[in-house]
Amino acid sequence: MNDRERISTALLALRIGVFIVMFMWTLDKLVNVQHASRVFENFYGLDGLGSGVMAAIGVAELILILAFVAGYQKRISYGGVLILHGISTLSSYRQYLDPFNNLLFFAAWPMLAACFALFWLRDLDTQWTVGASHASR
Repeated sequence: MNDRERISTALLALRIGVFIVMFMWTLDKLVNVQHASRVFENFYGLDGLGSGVMAAIGVAELILILAFVAGYQKRISYGGVLILHGISTLSSYRQYLDPFNNLLFFAAWPMLAACFALFWLRDLDTQWTVGASHASR
């Protein structure tokens, strides 16, 4: 396996890993609306979001992350995931001030780094992507 194939395989692993987390957060908006509404209230200051608004956010996010995992329109989909996760990471700033009671929140930082790496190296992420040539799969 040459270097380009190794990089592409590593980026595929990152893409799938990021997708798994984002997919669960998206499902939360669609399946556990009350929890998702509390998250939006506590972390983004947006209270009173009803199930219709939460469903619309969830569907839009689902479309984005499906495009992301498929490697479709990488500048838009990878950039969108990077922006969404960046907002999520930064909006949790209060949890970072009490680190030992909120250790799990620190997992957001390596995931943010993975999102950045995927966006930055998107042209090298060719395995299992929409429009990739058969030779790069």
